Amino acid sequence: MLTPQDSVWMAQALCLAERGLYTVSPNPRVGCVLVRDGSVIGEGWHERAGEPHAEVHALQAAGVAARGATAYVTLEPCSHHGRTPPCADALIQAGVARVVVAVQDPNPQVAGQGIAKLRAAGIAVECGLMEVAARELNIGFFSRMTRGTPWARSKIAMSLDGRTALANGVSKWITGDAARQDVQHWRARSCAVLTGIGTVLADDPQLNVRSIDTSRQPLRVVVDNALRLPLDARLLQQKGVMVYTATQDTQKIAALEQAGAVVVVLPDADGQVDVNTMLHDLAAKGCNEVLVEAGSKLNGALLKAGLVDELVLYVAPQLLGDLARGMARLGELSSLEQRIELEWKDVRHVGKDLRIVARAKKG
Repeated sequence: MLTPQDSVWMAQALCLAERGLYTVSPNPRVGCVLVRDGSVIGEGWHERAGEPHAEVHALQAAGVAARGATAYVTLEPCSHHGRTPPCADALIQAGVARVVVAVQDPNPQVAGQGIAKLRAAGIAVECGLMEVAARELNIGFFSRMTRGTPWARSKIAMSLDGRTALANGVSKWITGDAARQDVQHWRARSCAVLTGIGTVLADDPQLNVRSIDTSRQPLRVVVDNALRLPLDARLLQQKGVMVYTATQDTQKIAALEQAGAVVVVLPDADGQVDVNTMLHDLAAKGCNEVLVEAGSKLNGALLKAGLVDELVLYVAPQLLGDLARGMARLGELSSLEQRIELEWKDVRHVGKDLRIVARAKKG
């Protein structure tokens, strides 16, 4: 039976899991706390993909004291051999008496089997404590495992009247330094940063993580229907660039591949990149969270297709007027039933600007 003290230890495990926010992809962020006689005897978190999981770190810290202890784990212990041995087996061998799990692992290779293995070994298992928080921490991992697509998060810097640039394309800088710094955290937690060729041609961005201490850079992804990406683009100065295109132009493909990019041809029936298939492809490549940093055309295409899960809006206290460029090309709506409805998740000041996080209502 769960007690208020169990929530205290699970909250500590969730804080540990968050330490892997920028580093563990494509694996989930997991924390573990081992408690015996009311005291913590070991703790750990999954630090990097391919390295020991949270439970192993905690067990190593506890040593023989783990026998008879309670383990608080933010995600069901794995039961299969991947790049590391099963954590369920490690807990059994250590002799823990009880395991409290925040949420069942959605990975089909686990999906309740870790819990079943622990119970079969005589260990008391309780699941569901602080489940919402545990899911939120791994929202992209759950999306990839259950939907076959990453969690798509679109970042847009705009004026109070929803404009992202002047009519002539000038947009630097609508928002302030603090907002631009805040964006680095969203990039750092993402597996990929997605943009369109229009943004690349206009701004020549790098789309990498700067001023954040992380050993992992996100994949940079460009939607480029006709392969107009310049070979001297700053994106291509670093490894980890993928270009989705609708053209079969072998000469352009070869040139970009020679420059270090991976080119994937995914045309739809209209001769544009099939963005739905693209997101499935990114999930198959291990992308949990994708940050969209694009212009109104790609934002509009993704929104109209129902592929944006979350909007991160940086709203500057200024007005740019009705001739300035909008945040998304959605076309004309003939009825309110066609609108895209959102739910507020978070609103706060970031420097002089507001940051609004809103999620698309689906279903």
